[in-house]
Amino acid sequence: MPQSSLLRQGLAFVDIETTGGPAQAPSITEIAIIQVDDTGVREWASLVRPEGRIPEHIERLTGIRNEQVAHAPRFEDLADEIFDRLDGRIFVAHNARFDHGHIKAAFRRMGVSIRPRVLCTVKLSRRLFPHERRHSLDHLIARHGLQPGGRHRALADALALWQFWQRVHEQFPAAVVDETVRRLIGQPTLPSNLDPADIEALPDAPGVYLFYGENGSPLYVGKSTRLRTRVLSHFSGDYGSERALRLSQQVRRIEHIRCSGELGALLEEARLIKALQPVHNRMLRRNRELCAWHLETDLLGERVLRLRRAAEMAFPPRAGVYGVFRSRRSATESLRALCAEHRLCPPLLGVEKHTPGRCFTHQLKRCEGACLGKEPMHEHAARLEAALAGLKMDVWPYDGPVAIVEGDSLHVVDNWCHYGSVRHREDAAALLRGRRPVFDLDTYKILARMMPRLPVIHFNLPNPSENPECLQSCR
Repeated sequence: MPQSSLLRQGLAFVDIETTGGPAQAPSITEIAIIQVDDTGVREWASLVRPEGRIPEHIERLTGIRNEQVAHAPRFEDLADEIFDRLDGRIFVAHNARFDHGHIKAAFRRMGVSIRPRVLCTVKLSRRLFPHERRHSLDHLIARHGLQPGGRHRALADALALWQFWQRVHEQFPAAVVDETVRRLIGQPTLPSNLDPADIEALPDAPGVYLFYGENGSPLYVGKSTRLRTRVLSHFSGDYGSERALRLSQQVRRIEHIRCSGELGALLEEARLIKALQPVHNRMLRRNRELCAWHLETDLLGERVLRLRRAAEMAFPPRAGVYGVFRSRRSATESLRALCAEHRLCPPLLGVEKHTPGRCFTHQLKRCEGACLGKEPMHEHAARLEAALAGLKMDVWPYDGPVAIVEGDSLHVVDNWCHYGSVRHREDAAALLRGRRPVFDLDTYKILARMMPRLPVIHFNLPNPSENPECLQSCR
């Protein structure tokens, strides 16, 4: 089968299952993504915990039961993984408006914009097989002899789309398929005031890109493992919002910084956004209101939960700190949600007003009445600690500073703080002689997610800045 040039851009065959609810509510129950490019095929799937229950008829259709998703990760827990698997690729789905709409809405609820080029295989089938009347996935499976191994489960349906793509290339020249797809997804059209040389200079490699407007003002900073493809997607014409359209019209100049891999791009993106404060970046902005829940022991020996500003605690924390938040409001909303989910007492935790001798939440049978003495305080405290477990901050797992190895780069990190990235060991040790960076929530999240994937080398001497040769491999 001749290789499609679209494989070099990367394809993501996507399918989701839902509760049957609208995209405006968290109703995804399963998601599968099959990444295909000129390096190979990678499958990934996960159950997702929805907001409501799965109706019985949906359970029978998909085989996904409420008990299965009860302890599954929420979409927010999978968002980084999903974003990275879709980033820069053509989003391929059957009746793509449904799948893309739900995923796009889920990201929007997090304040994240995702705008992939979207290819609907219903439309592709209609263009390539105009004599056929029906183009449902069941009809495609029967007509083309596809063998996905099941139906109405996300990975099986995504496999059917990948097999359909292969069948299409067995029946049509690759150039015909490529041209049909380009017409369906829309070719990127560069703004007239943008120098094409800026695009030509972009490698399809990991890095960070910067959009500048009139008078050199920074508009937007983004990252990708495929710079050229990601930048071109900004000008595809498939604008998901007025803000996206306005950004594409304002760009006058593009710069890029090539990185050794995904981690380097993530760290550089976070640094540049805080340094430049681009007008179109809403995530990763500097935030001086960081706060966290701290589980403490009071003078009576009771375990109590207090909201502390980051400035009031040793950061990064060692233990007993849960869920660093960007504002007191978001911290309180998170705790209120835990109260509802785990039947904890809101007045006891300070998220609702306490009236002595009365508890409205207990009257509604939504808590166990700890503030009324109907549940022992130590039992409520134990349930609180268990409920908070998912928000617990990771304690720094090393005795001191380390260097994360990514390609030819060493990312020097200590206690979740990023000192910088270098290429030589002696430079890595020298970085530690400089001023210690302040704790940054976004850097912490990036490192906590990415460090388990990469080799780490550590400094094995008490004062590594005095000996640049003290790096030794630890795994």
